[in-house]
Amino acid sequence: MKRAIYALLLFLLSLPAFAHLGSITGTVVDQTTNQPLRGVSVQLTGLGKGTVTNELGQYRFVGLVAAPYKIEISHLGFKTAVITVTVQDDQAVVVNTPLSKSSIELSEVVVSTLAAHEDQLISRLDIRMRPITNSQEILRMVPGLFIGQHAGGGKAEQIFLRGFDIDHGTDIRLTVDGMPVNMVSHAHGQGYADLHFVIPELVEAVDFQKGPYSTDKGNFTTAGWANFRTRTALDKSFVKLEGGQYGTFRAVAGLDLLGQKGRHKNQSAYLASEYSYSDSYFDNPQKFKRFNVLGKYHGHLSPNTHLTLTGSTFWSQWNHSGQIPDRAVASGLIGFFGSIDPTEGGETSRTNFNAELVTVTPGNYTLKNQLFYSNYNFELYSNFTFFLNDSLNGDQIRQKEKRNLLGYNGSISRTDYAGSIRFTTMAGLQYRQDFTRGSELSHTQNRVETLERRQFGNINELNTSVYLDERVDFSDRFSLNAGLRFDYFRNQYEDRLIQPAVTNRADAAIVSPKLNLYYTVNPRFQLYLNTGKSFHSNDTRVVVPQDGREILPPAYGSDLGAVFKPFPKLLINAAAWYLWLQQEFVYVGDEGVVEPSGKTRRYGLDLSVRYQLTRYLFADLDLNTAKPRAIGAEAGQAYLPLAPTFTSVGGLTLQNTGRWSGSLRYRYMGTRPANEDNSIVAQSYFVTDLQVNYSRPRYQIGLSVQNLLNTRWKETQFATESRLRTETAPVDEIHFTPGTPFFARVSWTWLW
Repeated sequence: MKRAIYALLLFLLSLPAFAHLGSITGTVVDQTTNQPLRGVSVQLTGLGKGTVTNELGQYRFVGLVAAPYKIEISHLGFKTAVITVTVQDDQAVVVNTPLSKSSIELSEVVVSTLAAHEDQLISRLDIRMRPITNSQEILRMVPGLFIGQHAGGGKAEQIFLRGFDIDHGTDIRLTVDGMPVNMVSHAHGQGYADLHFVIPELVEAVDFQKGPYSTDKGNFTTAGWANFRTRTALDKSFVKLEGGQYGTFRAVAGLDLLGQKGRHKNQSAYLASEYSYSDSYFDNPQKFKRFNVLGKYHGHLSPNTHLTLTGSTFWSQWNHSGQIPDRAVASGLIGFFGSIDPTEGGETSRTNFNAELVTVTPGNYTLKNQLFYSNYNFELYSNFTFFLNDSLNGDQIRQKEKRNLLGYNGSISRTDYAGSIRFTTMAGLQYRQDFTRGSELSHTQNRVETLERRQFGNINELNTSVYLDERVDFSDRFSLNAGLRFDYFRNQYEDRLIQPAVTNRADAAIVSPKLNLYYTVNPRFQLYLNTGKSFHSNDTRVVVPQDGREILPPAYGSDLGAVFKPFPKLLINAAAWYLWLQQEFVYVGDEGVVEPSGKTRRYGLDLSVRYQLTRYLFADLDLNTAKPRAIGAEAGQAYLPLAPTFTSVGGLTLQNTGRWSGSLRYRYMGTRPANEDNSIVAQSYFVTDLQVNYSRPRYQIGLSVQNLLNTRWKETQFATESRLRTETAPVDEIHFTPGTPFFARVSWTWLW
């Protein structure tokens, strides 16, 4: 009893000391646009206390005794700011710090546990240094990720990552400003992800992570995820004109609507548009057209509440040469850039609305609310087998759908301290629903005649989820991130081929835990272990007939890695990874059938090296290996078709020089099996690209060259059984889409 009274007295005597503690609350903004900067590192020098800015560019330190404090504020691509703040008893000090842009110096990069789980980023500067014709190509900047086009410039590209042939998005989650890009139960393929509605010049940054380790990321997050962040404000209004070989033309314009007056009121708004046309390098001109319009508004409803509204619309139309068989080229029937069915092509459109509201309450809770809606249309004509099934009319197919997609993302988070330990707790709620009308697969001829409808119906697919995520920074050296996610799916398909129409339903749920550990030995060396479970959903037309079985096959992954700076200007990131999938049940939209597949296992090594050779010259190298295999398959039949086993990307980048900048780059994909027994092989390729920019305050001139060495290469390759009109029996061999030959474009940008 005496001990309890003594402890109580000690606590009461200590209350006055705690009552006189002060705090520092700060905001970090971009000096050019006056917009908040998130993810900025903020350190109380000498005290071992650090944090990062939130969505509103804010940070907070509490429990500070009366004293002067030195705060170091750093962000890649901006000048580091060091400020001194004096805290008095019971005083809450408020500071505002603008950061000005600066050249990148690798020597300034510090390995830290602060937000280590979210620090993988592609910046706007990186994007300017690469030859890019559309936003889909920005994905190539994710280390180890490759893309390939095989049906004209308007169709979403094939994606390859970590031993996956991801098709068009089955095992990677893609979003734009948090709005989903992947289309569930799509007419062409599950998870179809078309990023062409994004204007490349408006991409501020791309956040990404490989593996299933983020609690707030759900469906399709097996090989990884990427979120494109579009610019909140334009630095300046601009007009950009591009012209190049093969009848290529592109015009882009962005208009700052509020200017400096808006920035003084913490508001910004801009309108941007893009038009592209190209015949491309195929013998059969693509006549590719793409039109984009985007408008965005960002305003501060109060100092602690920000509203962002984005609206966009996109339309594209094209012809394409399709995939051609090796034997047709070898025999001289067609050229390397020729086609068998010149009537292939497509048309697609997407209109989006996205509203984001972020609020920081007086109790230091961060509330995020997002509503999004998309109206989407898709029509594609393809012919992969030529005359295999119909020797008279050919095997052309039409895949078509009309879709409405709507959803909500919401979260609440708060950061608290217990002594020097920092706790960041987040809870979230997500909802998405897709309605399609006339999801169709039909046998057609010359695009105009429908010979047979093979599938025709309406899809209603709902996905709701809740999650809880906790991050604990025990010190400036060790942090832990743990999360738990619950997803529920309800699938419904109305089959309109049957009269009267028949509707079937199915539902399923899955729980996905995550655990991530980070230990920073010193400012030059960090170890991390990422573990997690995730999933990719299967097509509604597959799971409904099975009463919901195999809707959500789980995937389990782990990364063991290190971030290392042996020298001030050398940064190395290496990881050994493992991924196990319960099954890879695949709906083949081209045939309207299911390709069942059992358990699979993938493991490999990732290595990324960044080195600053001089003040102006940077070198980078990515090496990625993978061993993908089917589990339980017959001997010699365990290969996963088209799964990459070795890839490498690298190059030299010139920047910080003032007027001149640019890059010389290569990408290499190794030979890989094209079928289960490796009897058919997809050939390797090595391609180089060049980008040169000359910049002045009011204008910029650019030269972009794809395939600088004019290498003849196959961009996409498939083992396909087909029959030509003159053949009596089918042949199973490589069918390919040729990669671009030497392709030069010149651009001119005017700024005001």
